[in-house]
Amino acid sequence: MKFKPELSVNQNIELPFKSSVSLHLKREDLIHPIISGNKYRKLKYNIAFAEQHNHDTLLTFGGAFSNHIAATAEAGRVFGFKTIGIIRGEELRDKISDNPTLKFAQSCGMTFKFISRELFRLKGTQSILDKLKREFGDFYQIPEGGTNDLAIKGCEEILTKADDHFDYICSSVGTGGTLAGLINSSGINQQVLGFSALKGDFLKEDISKFAKQKNWQLITDYHFGGYAKINTDLVSFINTFKKQHNIALDPVYTGKMMFGIFELIQSGFFKPDSKILMIHTGGLQGIVGMNKRLKQKQQQLIL
Repeated sequence: MKFKPELSVNQNIELPFKSSVSLHLKREDLIHPIISGNKYRKLKYNIAFAEQHNHDTLLTFGGAFSNHIAATAEAGRVFGFKTIGIIRGEELRDKISDNPTLKFAQSCGMTFKFISRELFRLKGTQSILDKLKREFGDFYQIPEGGTNDLAIKGCEEILTKADDHFDYICSSVGTGGTLAGLINSSGINQQVLGFSALKGDFLKEDISKFAKQKNWQLITDYHFGGYAKINTDLVSFINTFKKQHNIALDPVYTGKMMFGIFELIQSGFFKPDSKILMIHTGGLQGIVGMNKRLKQKQQQLIL
């Protein structure tokens, strides 16, 4: 399996309304079908570290439809690691076959341990990690969402010299690692905007731990009710965008960012004649699971 970060081209996006700003989308989703976008960037140096230190097992954490769980499972299959997924929600133990993300991860060879939501909140504590080592033996631990110092290093490589002329760099935000990497590699005259997929502004503190510059802002108005929450307006926007540009957007991250950017352009948020670069962070595997939920509710599906 070949990884081709050079396929991450900047694609011009024509706006469906009149505006002086120009819009480009960095196609990080083209790097790999599953280990795509920021997941490739975050795993790159973590995989290298695990190999260098002779680890044969990767252990990480995630929810039922986690892009990170799917990407880690695929990375394990590709690079020859055993993988263990600590999954939030004990009720999912008997529902693997009904969950596209977990079913895929299992097909890659990932072993699951399902824990309660209360215990999952303690996942980073030493006592929990010690218990997991007693159960599974030695492993290389990657945090939920993949964010650590090595992940930031990988995300710092998203921007290149060719991106220096953009006034704004925009990305969706889950754990904050991708945005921190973009902040660290951005130019002094560039403004970095993070569109939070989670409700609340608590991510500011997490981003600040890794960010080396102050040229950023967290936009918290486009979470659509919280993580993995969507509505018919968002689904219609994603489908219209796909028809107009032949580019799929995931409903958890990039779709919400794109919706927010279009709305902010129309409201005059961006300076006239601004050049905006948006990062497509991949995560398209989540569309299947979201459509399953939408179908159960007899709602419009994502194209």
